[in-house]
Amino acid sequence: MLTIMALTLAIFVLATLYSSVGHAGASGYLAAMALITQMPQEEMKGIALTLNIFVGCIGTWRFTRAGHFHWPTFWPFAAMAVPLAFVGGLWQLPDAVFQPLIGAVLLFAAIMLVFRGNRQTENPKEARMPHLWVALITGGILGLMAGLTGTGGGIFLSPLLIICGWAGPKRTAAISIVFVLVNSLAGLGGVIAESPTLPTALPIYILGAVIGGLIGSYFGARQLPGRSIKLLLGVVLTIAAIKMFTIAFAS
Repeated sequence: MLTIMALTLAIFVLATLYSSVGHAGASGYLAAMALITQMPQEEMKGIALTLNIFVGCIGTWRFTRAGHFHWPTFWPFAAMAVPLAFVGGLWQLPDAVFQPLIGAVLLFAAIMLVFRGNRQTENPKEARMPHLWVALITGGILGLMAGLTGTGGGIFLSPLLIICGWAGPKRTAAISIVFVLVNSLAGLGGVIAESPTLPTALPIYILGAVIGGLIGSYFGARQLPGRSIKLLLGVVLTIAAIKMFTIAFAS
């Protein structure tokens, strides 16, 4: 029971922080589970994807209502991502592969949070989309990674959209959160099809994530010290990544 309470509190805090800076928080939830519990990978993936869906719905509503979502930018990446996220959710990797993979994802997420936290918030270049085949292949790879790792893929898509000049910051946030939502739905479908039993404490975790997501999305990054939050999250993710690497290579 103490573990459930500690994980619920961590999920609440992470959902609040992540949603305040425009993320659903799967990498944070994975980090919390890696630090607090020793769950099997299907439970970690199932919980992270489920929480992503609820927080993603909140973020999707907020960004689409604000007019930042852009369908022509979204669908080329999502078309191949969604079916491959389902396939990734079906697969259960050996622990010797899954643990370092999650460690790498968490470390990448930490680097991206810190990197983007120290970038300019506006993109001076006019955004332009890549060729359709590039977007389809990119989306497919990210969708497969989303299903395999229990993330929504937004942590990978966001920096690509910004760095490659495919979208500005506000559009990137909107595209990424919807991308996370649809991939999480597909990935969770694959997880449930392969392993239909989810933890009994999942509703408690959902409640913590929803409350945190509502609070974080209400205040938003502009009213909170967004750079400090990203640096703090980066430290947490790095610690969790080190733990996953240690477990993987010590076994």
